[in-house]
Amino acid sequence: MKEAIVGPDLAVEVVDCPRPKPSRGDLLIKVACAGCNPKDWKAPHYTGKKANPGDDIAGEVAECGEDVVGFSVGDRVAAFHQMGTPGGAFAEYAIAPATTTFHLLIKVSFEEGATIPLACLTAAIALYHNLRLPPPWQKCSKKTPLLIYGGSTATGAFAIKLARQSHVSPLIVIAGKSTPFVESLLDASQGDVAIDYRQGQDAVVKAIERHFAHIGAGPAHYAFDAISEQGSFHTLGRVLHPNGHITLVLPEGDYASIPASLTTSLTYVGIAHGSTPDISTLEGIRHVADGDGEAFAVVFCRLFSWGLQAGWLSAHPWKCAPNGLHGLSTALNAIKSGQTSATKYIINPDVSSK
Repeated sequence: MKEAIVGPDLAVEVVDCPRPKPSRGDLLIKVACAGCNPKDWKAPHYTGKKANPGDDIAGEVAECGEDVVGFSVGDRVAAFHQMGTPGGAFAEYAIAPATTTFHLLIKVSFEEGATIPLACLTAAIALYHNLRLPPPWQKCSKKTPLLIYGGSTATGAFAIKLARQSHVSPLIVIAGKSTPFVESLLDASQGDVAIDYRQGQDAVVKAIERHFAHIGAGPAHYAFDAISEQGSFHTLGRVLHPNGHITLVLPEGDYASIPASLTTSLTYVGIAHGSTPDISTLEGIRHVADGDGEAFAVVFCRLFSWGLQAGWLSAHPWKCAPNGLHGLSTALNAIKSGQTSATKYIINPDVSSK
């Protein structure tokens, strides 16, 4: 089969390699589409190691490993590949645990499906595993303001969709040039609002405070920072309740400036595969949520299928990179340079043409 290997300079080599075999509990998936994430350029770039870093898969089940339940050959699925392991998404065939795989309806395209796994699981872990907000089957029974920084990212947008299904409101969402896209996801009747960070930090803080005063709510006790850099957490730290909780996504950040009274946690999507984040070197991160991340992922992957069926969950806007696997370098460089606001790059592994 063909597989794309990404180098530290984001150059991509398409190589021939054996088709992987699924281990116990895993699925071999014939890849129709693979989604690109920021970590896909960061991993080879910062480690200096060549790899197939893709983790978002959509396609058909080609083979089931031992003890797989609920999936059969030919099923249309989307899946989250285990980060840092062989069998990544940027290939004609990829491996994913059945625990982080979910069924796709016929009406959901593979392109749409490939936008969902990693980003939506990250959002779910942030809201429900870390912040402990009521899940979609429980619903909020009272006003519960939630701050989301980075609402136009795939992770931020899925957090909005999940929070609305949980009746968490009002949602105060900070975005940039894609603010109109974010506004399309919000419910103004519930007090939701999008605020443009390009006004500057002081203006954003004042806008949030004015909005809370206007709707008679706040301050918020909960914040999800889907950016976690360039001052995003400084802004959130200024408007959160002194005893609030902020959860962040970057494992290499220096969060020491976040007020000490706040609970700070790292949202790490790897817990879906049983990994535990190491926060010992992260200045300012003071909390790791307990619980079984693998069981959490099983439940939420089933929920994603139902959400797509019910219509409250939908794909993130996407753009297909040209030239199949050979176009991966273009996509990763576009993500690195910030050209993908409110859009997720999708790779089709067809390498028949360059």
